[in-house]
Amino acid sequence: MMSRVLAEEKGSADGRDDGYTEDGSVDLKGRPVLRSNTGRWKACSFIVGYEVFERMAYYGIASNLVLYLTRELREGTVKSSNNVTNWVGTVWMTPILGAYIADAHLGRYWTFVISSAIYLAGMALLTLAVSVPALRPPSCGHGHKGVNCNRRASAFQEGIFYCALYIIAIGTGGTKPNISTMGADQFDNFETKERVQKLSFFNWWMFSIFFGTLFSNTFLIYIQDNVGWSLGYGLPTVGLLVSVLVFLVGTPFYRHKLPSGSPFSRIFQVLVAAIRKRNVPVPTNPKELHELSLEEYSKSKKFRIDHTPSLRLILYKHFS
Repeated sequence: MMSRVLAEEKGSADGRDDGYTEDGSVDLKGRPVLRSNTGRWKACSFIVGYEVFERMAYYGIASNLVLYLTRELREGTVKSSNNVTNWVGTVWMTPILGAYIADAHLGRYWTFVISSAIYLAGMALLTLAVSVPALRPPSCGHGHKGVNCNRRASAFQEGIFYCALYIIAIGTGGTKPNISTMGADQFDNFETKERVQKLSFFNWWMFSIFFGTLFSNTFLIYIQDNVGWSLGYGLPTVGLLVSVLVFLVGTPFYRHKLPSGSPFSRIFQVLVAAIRKRNVPVPTNPKELHELSLEEYSKSKKFRIDHTPSLRLILYKHFS
């Protein structure tokens, strides 16, 4: 405690910005961090660099996936489109779980690191599924579109391909909701200069997304259509590996927020308590009500809230 005070006094006396952050940021070991040594663009440059390659990897698959399913797996157009939309829907639903795990249990950094490993494993398996002869569908010959080809992929080959896709969906569930918020954590809202820099960060963040998407929708799609799927999927896999390594290199500079619980937990608790206590009458003693002042209690009686079952359920003090 004394060293922290001395560091802050020294920073103020020298006119330098090397005091401790004021927003509760800590390092990976839970210790307070100095503003001058961590966060800001020193840390965000690694995060923005990651996002460029990650967007390249994701859209390098998603943008041309229907063509692969129709040409290589020989699925019909309707079935291919349904399978793609099911996968994309899963990709955008799993972040709900990833955000919950980060907020309530592991924190953003470790949730992101573990999810990145899953993401990378899915990308590697997908590359193998389109490259290894035993895993990829049989070829219909040079120049054949493959739609009317009778040489269909086996159930095992289809299973490996879709397994890889949904492993990627699980991995993105932990990376999508945490990487941008972790970038925002690198700026202290209690410091004016850093608060302004946070706005600049989101501008560059969107630029990195658009740049990675543009690259995948032009160069990578060209490679997939004209060179081959092995190289077309191999390049984004290597890019994702590079992006994860770039992120890990920046670890000493990151600021972290301790898990503070997820709002989903409280919502679920209230719903369970409401169902369990739906027939419990409102107590006459206001001290037995949950988070309700005497003034609010008087108003609730005035408006006869005590006769409304749906509100009666939530006001009880003890949820369990």
